[in-house]
Amino acid sequence: MKVKYSLLFFVVLFQVGRASAQQQISLEQFIALALEKNYDIKLIRNQSQAAATDKEYAYGLLLPQVNATGALGWNNNNQRLEFADVTRNSSGQAKSNSTTAGVQLNWVLFDGTKMFATMNRFNAIAVQGELLVKDQMVNTVATVINNYYNIVRQKQQLMAIKEQMGVSEERVKLAERKLDVGTGAKPELLQAKVDYNTQRTQVVQQEAIILQLKEQMNASIGDQLPKEYDVTDTIAIDLNMDRDQIFSELESSNYSLQALRANKEIAQFSLKERRAERSPVISFTSAYNYNQTDNVKLINPFGTVYSKTTGYNYGFNVVVPILNNFVTHKSVQQAHIIYDRQELIYNQQRLNINVALNNAWTNYENAKKILIIEEETVLLAKENVMIALESFKRGIATSIELRTAQQSLADSYNRLIAARYNAKISTTELMRLKGALLVSQ
Repeated sequence: MKVKYSLLFFVVLFQVGRASAQQQISLEQFIALALEKNYDIKLIRNQSQAAATDKEYAYGLLLPQVNATGALGWNNNNQRLEFADVTRNSSGQAKSNSTTAGVQLNWVLFDGTKMFATMNRFNAIAVQGELLVKDQMVNTVATVINNYYNIVRQKQQLMAIKEQMGVSEERVKLAERKLDVGTGAKPELLQAKVDYNTQRTQVVQQEAIILQLKEQMNASIGDQLPKEYDVTDTIAIDLNMDRDQIFSELESSNYSLQALRANKEIAQFSLKERRAERSPVISFTSAYNYNQTDNVKLINPFGTVYSKTTGYNYGFNVVVPILNNFVTHKSVQQAHIIYDRQELIYNQQRLNINVALNNAWTNYENAKKILIIEEETVLLAKENVMIALESFKRGIATSIELRTAQQSLADSYNRLIAARYNAKISTTELMRLKGALLVSQ
């Protein structure tokens, strides 16, 4: 048992030393940085802002169009005028200045409710944009959780290897002692050293894996963390998830399904827009005009030297579509096909998500069972190593038996750490499909 306590002291001392040198970053900090700095979220949020802008100004479809026009003209023309009375014939250069201005108003009063369908489509696109942002955020959070706990998993793997190194180091010392007193054999010592060096190599490789994963994690959040940082040592797993709660109201909580449902609404409003093109369009028109002409040099003796006209007019226009080479009919049919396709896509995705959710729940249940078994197995394997080590000290067990016990413990650690990580992955996937990762990690 003395060896066991020395191993625990070694592991604790190592972790304390590392923690003092590196700042520990929590999962919540990672998620907050990812939601703020992740480029995928920024891009989808930018698209959502464009859709929100369309929605904000959609009310303009109900307002009239008002345009103002103005023009100044200077005319300089050579003219030749001939009359029946040849004495009145004249020719020369005529000059005039003109000023025109006007304000026109065109207000569509009725277009088969197309303008209202367009407004509703803009609103649906804006809602869809928000849902897509939330869906990307959920996926990003799930990725962050999985990557974060992958680093934790590799850290636990490193700790397991170092624990094994403590046993191997003790094996080397015992083999050397036995060889010195003449009760051991050199191959036994060499094998112990080979096993110990193998574990040293594994430590170097494992530290490199952890460093690479940390670099990738830091890059995913815009390199916002210090060059060296640490993560927690444990994998938090919710082993009491409620199946009914996970599966209830999936269609109203999964952002991907909600976004696809918004796609159906957008297609439906587009169909209404195309159908409205079959209706008459009634508009109110009005204009105010100003026209002034100053003939500076007049050749025509019957022409006016100066003229000015002002006034306004108003009225109604009606455009009735009768035949346009079936363009409107074709547009309606295409819009209907698009709507049917969106409905098929929605139904397909709903089925896929239900299948994925069932599979994730099965993985979760299996992971819990495996986790319980592997935790028990590790305790048995640890005890077996301690017994084999004590027996090896007394010369009862051989180095092969001790090495076999060590390998069993290493395999048990590998399975246990994998079981913990798989259990966490399955819980994260359940929460991702549920759309609950934005409120719970």
